[in-house]
Amino acid sequence: MDSSSKTKALSARQTAVSVICAVVQNGKSLTDALSACEGLEPRDLAFCRELCYGTIRWFERLSAIVNLLLKKPFKPKDIDITVLALLGLYQIIYLSTPDHAAVCETVNTCGKGKKSWAKGVLNGVLRRFLRERESLENAVDKQLNQQTSHPNWLVKQLEVDWGVHVADILRANNQRPPMSIRVNQRINSRDTYKEQLKEAAISVSTNPFNSVGLTLDKPVNVDQLPSFFQGAASVQDNAAQLAAELLAVESGQRVLDVCAAPGGKTAHILERAPNDIVLTAIDIDEKRNLRVIENLERLNLHAEVLTVDALEPEKWHDGQLFQRILLDAPCSATGVIRRHPDIKLLRKPSDITAVVELQKNLLNAIWPLLEKKGVLLYATCSILSAENSQQIADFMTHHCDAKTINIKADWGRSCEFGRQILPGENNMDGFYYACLTKT
Repeated sequence: MDSSSKTKALSARQTAVSVICAVVQNGKSLTDALSACEGLEPRDLAFCRELCYGTIRWFERLSAIVNLLLKKPFKPKDIDITVLALLGLYQIIYLSTPDHAAVCETVNTCGKGKKSWAKGVLNGVLRRFLRERESLENAVDKQLNQQTSHPNWLVKQLEVDWGVHVADILRANNQRPPMSIRVNQRINSRDTYKEQLKEAAISVSTNPFNSVGLTLDKPVNVDQLPSFFQGAASVQDNAAQLAAELLAVESGQRVLDVCAAPGGKTAHILERAPNDIVLTAIDIDEKRNLRVIENLERLNLHAEVLTVDALEPEKWHDGQLFQRILLDAPCSATGVIRRHPDIKLLRKPSDITAVVELQKNLLNAIWPLLEKKGVLLYATCSILSAENSQQIADFMTHHCDAKTINIKADWGRSCEFGRQILPGENNMDGFYYACLTKT
């Protein structure tokens, strides 16, 4: 490796340390923290992202190993040194990086900063792991939360909610997620677009649960997708693609999309609905609403996009009732951990209590806006019962004018109320849907 390449490689590792520290120490989302990678060359950017996603995905397990290797943990102010140790272990255990290279480059990265005193410690820690790898990994893996790299509180809650399925859920959460796309049926049929992808040497499989979904064998940049910027397709998980069909919008209806940003489901509703529907998309976050507008513009679709608080409809609702409402509720996002592994680090038990209360309040605030015989589709990307079937059960006990519509489907599993997809089932993210109608 020449000196120029070596500098770039070190830069990628140093950037990865900064990104991971921002998540672990400052509570930033990994998506936001990765903005620090923008100055890297494409190859270094890919390596940096791999280090960040992989180390955070296996953070719990790697940390347990480091704790066994250290006589005492590094001080909080030296979190960057701890992260370097985790990066080194991640490369040794999960990447094809040769052992000596992983040790050498990790130690050298430490030497580039102001904490060169830690070089000897890191060198000793990583080399001891190489000598005692089998016994160290066996010791750590005796505990399920460490073996699968999940917080213990989440493992225990999943055991309560899903019993024998826990091992499968935890395993799926650590898999690399597939890239799925939704073909814009206003422009092409799925079969036609599939041929275009074939001509571009992109192999795909079809989503068996709708007529527009495709999953790529290997992820690609969106600029490689034929006519992507002309609106021919959108990136969207197969589970999220189910919403528009379940909502079943009909000609002339007024539709409300609550918590709509970034607009994937909004766009899908419009793509498959008649031209004469009127759709209002609302979200409390103005910055995220810009994403909704950008997505609609790319797809040449039109909706009223409002930055408002769904909990205060008296401030924005014009009094006309809606025949269809999609409530894509804020949630713990425990169904999309494979896409956002930082959820395992950032989410706390108290967050679940807070989000369940928010979901309850949103349901209560939005329900009066639904016309009689109308349909409200409640959706989350969570797999926790408190946010899903238990939430709907509680709503039903307090609203005698609400009735559930049974979802008959080949996907997911039936709950007391609604239907749940677990992570990885049919290559989909974890998702929950419940259909309610007003009697």
